[in-house]
Amino acid sequence: NCNFEFDLCGWKQDEDDDFDWNLRTSNAAKAGTGPATDHTLQEPSGHYIFIKSSFLQLPGKKARISSPVLSRRNKNCKVCGGVIVFYYHMYGAHIGSLIVYQRTTAKHENILLNLTGNQGNFWQRKALTLNGDGDEDFQVVFEGIAGKGPKDGIALDDLTFSREC
Repeated sequence: NCNFEFDLCGWKQDEDDDFDWNLRTSNAAKAGTGPATDHTLQEPSGHYIFIKSSFLQLPGKKARISSPVLSRRNKNCKVCGGVIVFYYHMYGAHIGSLIVYQRTTAKHENILLNLTGNQGNFWQRKALTLNGDGDEDFQVVFEGIAGKGPKDGIALDDLTFSREC
């Protein structure tokens, strides 16, 4: 479970992307960019991770962050499939995309979710079932792709794996 109030909780920035997800609060945000509060505390001082489009992040550039490695040797995770629950905020006229992958240790990636465009100016909950195929350990990867709008951004908060995993 990660609410980003203190750190990234073992989630790691990918090395082979174009820029990073940033830990931030709404207090630190410029007017008109990102959510008014985090999801956890529902306060402007609460933390979440965020990417935004700007002249530094050209449209189509990618930021990726990966979970700790989850073991397929855990019988419950394998049998039940396991679930990741998270909250996302994607608001803006020219927002990019949010893609969620399940990546094996051999770097095979399976898309679990692909969202593009304005999803509304509020936090939304999503639960994704993790695939139970194979015996390979895996990670969940969140990829944010920059859009064209300088105030548009994608935020994530409260990433939780089910107890089976």
